[in-house]
Amino acid sequence: MTTTPIVVLDYPTAADAMRLVGTLGNRCRFYKVGSELFTAAGPAIVQRVRDTGAQVFLDLKFHDIPNTVRGAARSAAALGVRLLTVHASGGVDMVRAAVDGAGAGVGVLAVTVLTSFDDASLGDAMGRPDVRASEEVARLAGIAAKAGAHGIVCAGTDVAAVRTRFEDRLALLVPGIRLAGGASHDQRRVVTPREAATLGATYIVVGRAVTAAADPPAAMETVLAELESVPA
Repeated sequence: MTTTPIVVLDYPTAADAMRLVGTLGNRCRFYKVGSELFTAAGPAIVQRVRDTGAQVFLDLKFHDIPNTVRGAARSAAALGVRLLTVHASGGVDMVRAAVDGAGAGVGVLAVTVLTSFDDASLGDAMGRPDVRASEEVARLAGIAAKAGAHGIVCAGTDVAAVRTRFEDRLALLVPGIRLAGGASHDQRRVVTPREAATLGATYIVVGRAVTAAADPPAAMETVLAELESVPA
């Protein structure tokens, strides 16, 4: 299985984002546009990134009534994005509406448990002190599969369990990627690119490990080398 790297464009301006896209060049052909950049630069930033020949993962984590999410997914698809996210906790009907709105050319990924959560902080947020992040990921992955989603977003530490249960039914996108020895920042369940690929990740999202590096192209080359070292 080949693991595709996606680099995060978490910048306050389109100019900053496009500067990184230009710096990385052919080293990266897939970028994540999230809430910060999309709010600052609007839908036009998607086209600007696509004009370079790269694909776009629109990470806005839609979570609303099914009809609203269907319309939002339809609008995202019209922008030409390749992947988009919704919250699995919105339920089967909402995720299914997103799949319907996005159409066949866009992969809908259902977000399970954010990598900023560990068991204790997730329990605090849910008001359930006995909750386990891994069990919640499995439950929400079931919702995604039932709704016909392309896949889910989960921590690298949950990939093996999800693969065992769902095999190849769900594509797995793993955020919280860090190079060996790198800071985890606000992520609590992190893995390296090689670890994620070995476990069976379909996509990895690489943020500050590349974007905050002193030499982003060199950092990206390290990511690619780790992925290429994993047998297909």
